[in-house]
Amino acid sequence: MTKADIVAKISEKLGMEKGDVQATVETFMEEVKTSLESGDNVYLRGFGSFVIKTRAEKTGRNISKNTTIKIPAHNIPAFKPARVFVDGVKTNVEVK
Repeated sequence: MTKADIVAKISEKLGMEKGDVQATVETFMEEVKTSLESGDNVYLRGFGSFVIKTRAEKTGRNISKNTTIKIPAHNIPAFKPARVFVDGVKTNVEVK
C-alpha cells in the first residue's frame, strides 16, 4: 500500500477531498519527523510508537579494501507497534 492508496481510502471513508486528506497525511508525517529530529518520541495509543534508538559504536569491514573501519555510535528512528496492532496482524494474516 502506498501513500496515495492511504489517501484514497481515507478520502473515500470520510467523504473528504483527496487534496485535504493528502495535506493532512503529509503534515502528520512531517510532525513525526520533526519530533524525532528534535529528540522527542511519538506515542500513538493503540497503534504504536515512533522512537529514537541509539546504536553503539562498532567495528565493521570494508570488504572491497579488506580493511576494518570504525562505525561511530548513532541514532536511528524506529517504529514499535502496539500490542493490539501486533495481535491483529498475528491473527488476521496467514503465513505464506
